[in-house]
Amino acid sequence: MSNCDDLRIGAIKPLISPQILLEKLPASASVQNAVAAARAAISQVLAGQDDRLVVVVGPCSIHDHSQAMEYAQLLRAQADRLAEDLIVVMRVYFEKPRTTVGWKGYINDPHLDGSYAINEGLELARKLLLEISALGLAVGTEFLDLLSPQFISDLISWGAIGARTTESQTHRQLASGLSCPVGFKNGTEGSIKVAVDAILAARSQHAFIGMTKSGQSAIFETLGNRDCHVILRGGKTPNYDRASVQTAAELLRSAGLREQVMIDVSHANSSKQFLRQIEVAQTVAEQIESGDRRIIGLMIESHLHEGRQDLEPGQPLKPGVSITDPCLSFTQTVPILDRLAQAVHGRRKGVST
Repeated sequence: MSNCDDLRIGAIKPLISPQILLEKLPASASVQNAVAAARAAISQVLAGQDDRLVVVVGPCSIHDHSQAMEYAQLLRAQADRLAEDLIVVMRVYFEKPRTTVGWKGYINDPHLDGSYAINEGLELARKLLLEISALGLAVGTEFLDLLSPQFISDLISWGAIGARTTESQTHRQLASGLSCPVGFKNGTEGSIKVAVDAILAARSQHAFIGMTKSGQSAIFETLGNRDCHVILRGGKTPNYDRASVQTAAELLRSAGLREQVMIDVSHANSSKQFLRQIEVAQTVAEQIESGDRRIIGLMIESHLHEGRQDLEPGQPLKPGVSITDPCLSFTQTVPILDRLAQAVHGRRKGVST
C-alpha cells in the first residue's frame, strides 16, 4: 500500500487481451480481403488515381446492434448501386468525446446504464464490425482511446481523429502506425493549420509506448502513414464554401501536401442543425459538379430515423434514433447520395481546379 499512489482510483479491473478477443472473434479471409480492398480504394482517391467520392455516412454513435445492422443492410444496397461514383463507408463510432460528462459510447458503456462493462463492450463492438464487414460494406470510426485500436483496427477501412484530439501528439503518433487511411478534423475553433500539422506529424516515424495484441506494454516504432487528409468540420463559422476550401488548399500546398479535403456537412458546418446537412451537402455537390477535384469526400450523420433522443434511466428508447447528435433519417440520406453521385458525373465532364 502507498499513501502517494492511486489515491483517487476506486477500482481496477482486468482488461481482456486483444489477442484473446481476436482469437474468439477472428476475421475471415473474405472480411480481411474486403477491408484491404476498401483501404486500397480510399488510398487511390487520396493519391489522385481514383476520381470517386469517399462518403462516410452513418449514425453519430452506435448504441444498438440490431439497429446498426438494419442501417448497414440499407446502406449496403446504396453502396452497391452507386459504386461507380461513390466509395461508401459506414460511420460506426463506438467512442464519444464529451465536453463535460455523459455517455461515452458503446465500448465504454454498452448497456447504457453506467455499468461500464468495457470488456463486453469491446467484444460487442468487434462482433458488430465483423457482421457489417461480412456484408461487404466498408467501415469507418473515430480513434479516441489509444488502446482500443488493438481490438478492432484490423476491421477499419478508414479512421478519423476528432477535432478535440487532432492537436494531440499521442493521437498523431497513433495515426502514424495505423494501417488504414486517416482523416484529421480541423480544430474546434476552426483552425485548419492544426490538421495540416497533424498530417505532417502522422507521415513521420515515431516511437511511443503502447499495448501489444498479447496485452503486454511495449515500445512501438512506426513507419509513418502517408494516407492522411484534412476534414473540414467548421469552427466558429462554417468552412464548407469555396473560399474555405481554397484556404485549406493553400495551407496544404505550402506544407508540400496534396490539395485535398473531406467536408463534414454536420457539426459546425450545419450550425448543429441536423436538417441543414441537406443544404450543406447540396452546396458541396455544386462545387464538385463544377469541377473541383480538391474535395475528395463528405461525412454525413444519418440514422434510421431523424433527430435525437435523451438517454433517461428507466425510459424506453425509440428505435433507430440517435442518443447523441441528431441525425438525418435514412430516407433523407438517399437523395443526398444520389446528388453526390450526380456531382461526380458532372466533375468528370468539367475542368479540374
